[in-house]
Amino acid sequence: MNKIISRLLVFFIGVPAVIAIIFMPFFNHVMLHLLICAVSAVAAGELHDLFSIKSILLPKKYIIGCSIFIPLVAAVQYAAAPAAGMKFYAGQELITFAYIITILVSLALEVFTAKSFEHSIEKISLSVFIITYTGFLLSFVSRMTAWTLDGKSIADQVVCVYILMVFMCDSIAWLFGMLLGKNNRGVVKASPNKSRMGFLGGFVGAAAAGLFGYVMWPGIFSGPVFKIILTGICIALSSIVGDLTESVFKRAANIKDSGKIIPGRGGMLDSIDSIVMSAPVYYLLVSVLFGPFS
Repeated sequence: MNKIISRLLVFFIGVPAVIAIIFMPFFNHVMLHLLICAVSAVAAGELHDLFSIKSILLPKKYIIGCSIFIPLVAAVQYAAAPAAGMKFYAGQELITFAYIITILVSLALEVFTAKSFEHSIEKISLSVFIITYTGFLLSFVSRMTAWTLDGKSIADQVVCVYILMVFMCDSIAWLFGMLLGKNNRGVVKASPNKSRMGFLGGFVGAAAAGLFGYVMWPGIFSGPVFKIILTGICIALSSIVGDLTESVFKRAANIKDSGKIIPGRGGMLDSIDSIVMSAPVYYLLVSVLFGPFS
């Protein structure tokens, strides 16, 4: 019963709240950028705690700082700088440079501060993974706020459709699994409660969200309808993989939830695992299939 209530709260309160933030255009969606920074910080802390159960990592505060740094650079580039009348000419590459800097600093930190090196491989590998997972991958949502078409921002529409695809994938997958999946569960060992019908529901939900965007904003999501359906299918696949990957992390650490920040849902990672993995997929597909966007 608690899971049903939490699902309903997310669907009727959480999703509309996120969409409301997306449609706040002030300073080129500064509220969305700040939300991404906050989510990145909390998720990095949770993942550090999760990995630290069985492994040794670089310091937690350092990892959180690096994870925030990447979306923060995006926030400065796309929100703060334009508001101050400034412009960076490095384009999207500035975010990639920020990511590379965090990797170089992480390597230098281990090289110059480690007293022994028997754990250096796992410290560097897992720490860089956290920065990539909670910082760099989330920055692809930030990048979408820079998109324009015919001189007008299309950030509201493209980010809205993306969020709807991910949430509809999750919600319809849960609904199909609950109603039709009792006899076809155990498909994936990482999450035995997942069912074939649940997976099917995820693809249906993401494709339906794509069709909504196709109908609402035909000037952006233009061309044959199969392009938006293909996008929805790919987002569903990446969302499902992201969800199952976090299940693997939790099983490896022998914990149920990544945290307790969201009542009835667990931690931040439990809510953004699908978003993290599907953000770069959506960014690439929309750029290729519906772009070019300046």
